[in-house]
Amino acid sequence: MKARTLRRHLRESFKSLRRNGWMTFASVSAVTVTLLLVGVFFVILMNMNKFATDLEKDVEIRTHVELTASKEDEEKLGQKIEKLDLVESVKFSSKEDELNHLIKTMGKEWNFIENQENPLHDVFVVKTKKPTDTPIVAEQIRKMEFVYSAEYGEKKVENLFKVLKTSRNIGLVLIIGLLFTAMFLISNTIKITIFARRREIEIMKLVGATNWFIRWPFLFEGIWLGILGSIIPIGIVATGYYYAYDFMQMRIPRQLVQPLDYTPFVYEVSLLMLLIGIIIGGWGSFISVRRFLKV
Repeated sequence: MKARTLRRHLRESFKSLRRNGWMTFASVSAVTVTLLLVGVFFVILMNMNKFATDLEKDVEIRTHVELTASKEDEEKLGQKIEKLDLVESVKFSSKEDELNHLIKTMGKEWNFIENQENPLHDVFVVKTKKPTDTPIVAEQIRKMEFVYSAEYGEKKVENLFKVLKTSRNIGLVLIIGLLFTAMFLISNTIKITIFARRREIEIMKLVGATNWFIRWPFLFEGIWLGILGSIIPIGIVATGYYYAYDFMQMRIPRQLVQPLDYTPFVYEVSLLMLLIGIIIGGWGSFISVRRFLKV
């Protein structure tokens, strides 16, 4: 496309936006509402995914060693566990460490144990490469010699994995559904705009204009509608997430859950919303003008 022709198409697209003020407003409003919904759901989904990943990373197998095992037996057991394919790390915690942790966690009333023979077990804290591999590794460890127990809170962890998988799938379906809804709304809004100008398109077609010559101004018009419609949602999502992030940082302990860092996450979401606006605006114009090119 020549630069002169490109300038002409851009100029015509701007003129069309001004000339069809109310339809421009309707199209931009449709883009704004749908992109705002997409942006909010996307922010929620990505943070839910972050929380889910953090929770999964905390899942570990606590392998209690038999009280009768010698130091040499413990070393061999630790080496066996480390050699398992699905294991990422193994950390040893002595019975003294376990007692100190118990007193620190449960309170000073448990200090009486210090004056008696320590009844606790030495423990290997095992983390798997993938959280979902935890049940498999736990079963392998239980079959090893000198293992008293290998616990990871089976029921709670398995239920957690199910809930997290379901929430991710629901969130993904919602995002895809909203995108298709946005394309449908914008396409139909632009169809109304183009329908009002069908005579203009027919005349251009009859005097010899090519399909793409007619298409380009409408395509650019759709892109401008997408860009204009993304400005308000980007501002609302960026501002809203700033206050939500600040609230969570102040009110929720860091060891529980942490939201995605404000930057670069907000920049990424803003760019994504802008690109979605451009794509669905341009695509909506493209498919809407097609039917009026058949003269």
